[in-house]
Amino acid sequence: MCGIVGYAGARPALGIVLDGLRRLEYRGYDSAGVAVVCDDELLTEKKAGKLANLEKVLSERAASNPEDCAASPIGIGDGTTGIGHTRWATTAGRPTATPTPTSPPTAGSP
Repeated sequence: MCGIVGYAGARPALGIVLDGLRRLEYRGYDSAGVAVVCDDELLTEKKAGKLANLEKVLSERAASNPEDCAASPIGIGDGTTGIGHTRWATTAGRPTATPTPTSPPTAGSP
């Protein structure tokens, strides 16, 4: 079963979206992802496994480049518009490439 949480407002979206995803954890899922608009750029992060795996990656991303918008203290930008999704794979197994949100293919991508 999938869950979707979105936020658009005056506060940084990521914390609000992650809190919403935590509230959906009881439903079961195998991957989670978030997307936040930051400085007119769509920043995404996704991870197979529990929400804690995604939060760890976001934290590492913030620590690796603290000057970058994408590496804000919350890991993926301080944008005020964001969406999060938990996914329960019903097809295609559980590969790391399938967590959502997804983005359009770019040149050279599979």
